[in-house]
Amino acid sequence: MFTNRCSLHLCWLAALIGLFPVLANAGTWQHEQGSLTLETTPQRVVALNWAATEALLLLGVTPVGVADRDGYRVWVKEPELPEDVANIGTRVAPSLEAIAQLKPDLIVSSSEMAPAADLLQRIAPTYVVSVYKEGARPFKKARDMLLTLGRMLDREARAEAVLRDIEQTLTTQRQRLESAGLTGRPVALVNFLDDRHVRIYAKNGLFQTTLDALGLDNAWPHEGNYWGFSVVGLEAIAPLYNSRIVAIAPTPPGLAATLASSPFWTYLPAVKRQQVYRIEPVWPFGGVYPVKRLAILLADSLLAGGSDNVR
Repeated sequence: MFTNRCSLHLCWLAALIGLFPVLANAGTWQHEQGSLTLETTPQRVVALNWAATEALLLLGVTPVGVADRDGYRVWVKEPELPEDVANIGTRVAPSLEAIAQLKPDLIVSSSEMAPAADLLQRIAPTYVVSVYKEGARPFKKARDMLLTLGRMLDREARAEAVLRDIEQTLTTQRQRLESAGLTGRPVALVNFLDDRHVRIYAKNGLFQTTLDALGLDNAWPHEGNYWGFSVVGLEAIAPLYNSRIVAIAPTPPGLAATLASSPFWTYLPAVKRQQVYRIEPVWPFGGVYPVKRLAILLADSLLAGGSDNVR
């Protein structure tokens, strides 16, 4: 009798312990289009935008599929995307068939994909979060996304470590610039669209987090769109007399040669002072990592010294 009771007790205890991995990782999360419940930790995740792709990689999770895979390697670069990740189409029109074939157990999307929300939900649980939308504060939204995905994927400690590393990097780069006396003049961050037009980054964009942390003023005084930029002609930069110009790659082919022969370009105060700088690509519509990448590249470039052209 005693033996039977013990056996029953042990069986019940073993069954209960067997539930622990499921219960430990179960949870419900609210998102922009409802709620999401997970019973176990997702193992196969698809990302439909680069901010989500970046967040997963920072957490040490390689997505099984991403949208516009090859573009990520050109524009975002870091964190590095492994070669064997599947491409599931473009960010604006991913292939539902390609996503379904990957058999994901979590899809990370944004409100831009709202028309396909029901179809995505039929494939796998879908978490909808938009870092960029009207009235949003990009870095805060990206930070919240990273922490939420960290909880979903049982990587919360890693998410917190990533954020601490970014904070420390910003502090270090600011100290470098302050020691060199380079924090006193504003910076205009631009992407060249052609030899006469630029995308200039405003104070409501992601890059402002880096500028604030480094003790640098944003030369552009106007609010941008909800992506955090304005498209302007070079004549709009002319009144920014005290600013330094930082051109973010990639730049149009032959740009430096065209600008060198442009009387308008050579007239700009920053050009005359040889305070034009060029840095490697930084994705302005990403998550938390571009804030760190921009801080390092910007500090290195300012410390190295400028020139009279985009070289």
